[in-house]
Amino acid sequence: MQTFEYASEFDHSVEDVFAWHLRPGAFERLVPPWQSVRVVERSGEISDGGTVTLALRFGPAPVRWTLRHTGFEANRLIRDEQVSGPFSRWIHEHRFQPMEGGRCRLEDHVEWDPPLGGVGDTMSERAVRSQLERLFRFRHLRLRNDLARHHSLEDGRRLTVAITGSGGFIGSQLTWMLRSGGHRVIRLIRGREPAGSDEVRWNPKRAELDPADLEGVDAAVHLAGEPIAGIRWTSEKKRAIRESRERGTLLLARTLAGLSRRPAAFVSASGVHYYGSRGSEVLTEESPAGDGFLAEVCRVWERAAVPASEGGIRTVRLRTGMVLSPAGGALGTMLLPFRVGVGGRLGSGHQFMSWIDLDDHLGLILHALRDDRLEGGVNATAPNPVPNAGFTSVLGRVLGRPTLIPLPTLAVKGLLGEMGRELLLVSQRAVPRRAQSAGFRFFSEGVEDSLRFQLGRMEE
Repeated sequence: MQTFEYASEFDHSVEDVFAWHLRPGAFERLVPPWQSVRVVERSGEISDGGTVTLALRFGPAPVRWTLRHTGFEANRLIRDEQVSGPFSRWIHEHRFQPMEGGRCRLEDHVEWDPPLGGVGDTMSERAVRSQLERLFRFRHLRLRNDLARHHSLEDGRRLTVAITGSGGFIGSQLTWMLRSGGHRVIRLIRGREPAGSDEVRWNPKRAELDPADLEGVDAAVHLAGEPIAGIRWTSEKKRAIRESRERGTLLLARTLAGLSRRPAAFVSASGVHYYGSRGSEVLTEESPAGDGFLAEVCRVWERAAVPASEGGIRTVRLRTGMVLSPAGGALGTMLLPFRVGVGGRLGSGHQFMSWIDLDDHLGLILHALRDDRLEGGVNATAPNPVPNAGFTSVLGRVLGRPTLIPLPTLAVKGLLGEMGRELLLVSQRAVPRRAQSAGFRFFSEGVEDSLRFQLGRMEE
């Protein structure tokens, strides 16, 4: 039998840290973004011997892993044991210990036997131990950051938040973050019937949304829209990109403004492409809009949110940069070529990239929901935008791969057309002046910090 332990101290009480682990969304928040893990089935509760079945990859092979909660002591212990799965035996104990000053020590203790009873398989032991170290270092840091986010804005209120786009890689993580913080999330969905009271059906194309379904919400977050990347832009694709943002935002803004008890805040997505391509000019929220298709889309997108602000709802338009996470978005797309050693700068490499760590992006949305100082356009970007060549170099260093194969400007335009030019070659050096003025703290101010955290390659 092999054992592994990882422990951290938290500036929060045992009761707070333990309660976080029991809430919906806690498990999903602890899944590292570089792993593909999906909950297939749940039964029972953590406190009464319930089970959870996961679909994941163990090495190159897909596996099902069923775990049972076999131990529970309030504010002291949660124990999970493998029922079936990749190991011959697996026991994981979460141990919570009170400390002086109202602090908490969390210890993860794992015992396992290798697959097929391969006791003594040194390579297998080293591989498992290395992955556990990587996993729990990430889990403890994300837990620390999430607790800090929630407690920094804690006033005893639990919000009811309506979210569109909750199935996307940003929206899903936002849903889990809010729920694990004790808030209620109402998901606006399309294409199927609602599965319960926390789902509401809407259809932006047909302007269908029943106001009664949103009565009583404290805030709304609008993230839905036709995907921008993926294929060359045809005239039909461009129309879908623009109309999905205009129609969906107008429908939601007008519906919220017409409620008998209007929500306090409406956070609506926009993009840093609002500014167009501006070279090395430092862009704040006071900078004027720029030129180009995406700049036009962002202007239309932001105008569509006006009915909410005219209705007395504090409205925040998040001008979001490239959100860094291997689970999706631009980083998820570019990882494969970089991992196989064929990544490199795009075009000249001089164009600035405005980026933001996924967890900071979620934290900024939470901050925007709770802080009355944030209103209007807000740059959802890290304080330190970088040239593409600098980003490329850092990503290669974090992955331990060369970055010697550039993709020239003509190749980008030839392969991807207008989409490639606007997404990959434009330069936006946006800084988050309003977020910082409102007291928001970025946990990943530098791109290397973000990439190491999101890819599980943190250094001691």
